[in-house]
Amino acid sequence: MTSEKLRQARDFEAKYMPFIPDAERPLFHVTGGIGWINDPNGFSCYKGEYHLFYQYHPYSTKWGPMHWGHVKTRNFIRWERLPVALAPDTEYDQNGCFSGSALELDDGRQLLMYTGVHRKRSDDGVLEEYQTQCVAIGDGADYEKYEGNPVLTGADLPEGSSVLDFRDPKIWREENGLFRAVVGNRTEDGSGAILLFESEDGLRWHFAAVIDRCRNEYGKMWECPDFFPLDGKQVLLTSPQEMLALGLEFHAGYGALCLIGDWDGEARKFTREKVQSLDYGIDFYAAQTLRAYDGRRIMIAWMQNWTNSNCQPYRARTFGQMTLPRELSIRDGRLVQNPVRELEAYHGHRAAYSDVLVTGETNLPGVSGRVLDMTVTVRPAGGMYHAFRLNVAKDGEHVTYIRYKPEMNVIRVDRSRCGIRYDVVHVREFQVRPRNGELKLRLVMDRQSLELFVNDGEQAATFIVYTPESADSISFQAEGGAVLVDVEKYDLDLEK
Repeated sequence: MTSEKLRQARDFEAKYMPFIPDAERPLFHVTGGIGWINDPNGFSCYKGEYHLFYQYHPYSTKWGPMHWGHVKTRNFIRWERLPVALAPDTEYDQNGCFSGSALELDDGRQLLMYTGVHRKRSDDGVLEEYQTQCVAIGDGADYEKYEGNPVLTGADLPEGSSVLDFRDPKIWREENGLFRAVVGNRTEDGSGAILLFESEDGLRWHFAAVIDRCRNEYGKMWECPDFFPLDGKQVLLTSPQEMLALGLEFHAGYGALCLIGDWDGEARKFTREKVQSLDYGIDFYAAQTLRAYDGRRIMIAWMQNWTNSNCQPYRARTFGQMTLPRELSIRDGRLVQNPVRELEAYHGHRAAYSDVLVTGETNLPGVSGRVLDMTVTVRPAGGMYHAFRLNVAKDGEHVTYIRYKPEMNVIRVDRSRCGIRYDVVHVREFQVRPRNGELKLRLVMDRQSLELFVNDGEQAATFIVYTPESADSISFQAEGGAVLVDVEKYDLDLEK
């Protein structure tokens, strides 16, 4: 049964979404139908397709009472928009249907698990948000909230846990049919932890273990956890709030954290071995994964940062988008991510060059554009050079550049002149590992975004750019010496 709030949201989409021209949206990155989006939710397989839900406020381009928007795809590139799936229409989620996940049940229905938020005033007069976990079940388009909601409350938490910071369940099933979910929480030391819950039927849940704790080492509250096996290891992803900068590996503010280790499922024990940043750019948060039908682990994230989320284009009618879905693997103990291979089916016109000698600034015929997939390999031309610079989204006024300094093995991405006219962070630097003096950069661009993959996905860095689409020049530049450059650039044709 469709509630009045859900019907209103669907009617609002149907009435106003047609007025937003396709030219205002990216070509192949997910956006909301209208209004605001943030975290990806419910990224899952269902009846031969891939479904993605997302935090959604259709009524404005500002964060508001959270709904769940909904799209689906067969290939991670072309997406079909579906009606709003959830609205904050019950007592336990009246202030928002927050982030969560989804899976297909044995009877062919789809189970959504999400955080319901309701506000109430404490004894000392403070208005606080209480967070509980809830479920809804549906057919891929329409969902009914479970009459026994919420299925997890503060009463189910271990001692020392917070009922105010208890959110973002990620659900899966073990081979024996057991339902498991990890949920983010804040503990008595003021920092984050990831809690494990279990269920025989997906409806009645109980606390099982603490997977890992922050202990005030990596930020504070750990949001949006994901937990999965990959290439013989176990991976825990989470998004910490209030990070302190740590060298060039972690920046201050909202982070994206990857923990790699071993998992004893029977003993419910995770042993942490490796900690790394999940993305080295500015605009990446709340990553979520699924296991594709062919066995690949695919990740998607919100392509935005909370600290610059008010920096919106003039009279924007949609705000927020998702990253390009990425294939995950582990190589040399690190998490590796690359664009989904399905992108290659949309490769259009190709321009390719080998062993181009670059000294000053160089342009190459056929190498320009704003919707593209381009790989650039850089190596010394005999002797050492001071820096190599790749300029994109460039015209007489605008440019975003990627600058590599081999002496320090540091990449600097600077979008100060990308069209964002706000005093926010525009520069990010991170350490890289060249191979025999050679650096490989892959750039995927889609109108208002730049996703950079270094050395076949060893590191990724994600950036929003608001440069006018007409600023499409690309140039190559060497400083203090010369470099040899190989370039392979494809236009992306979404009509294929």
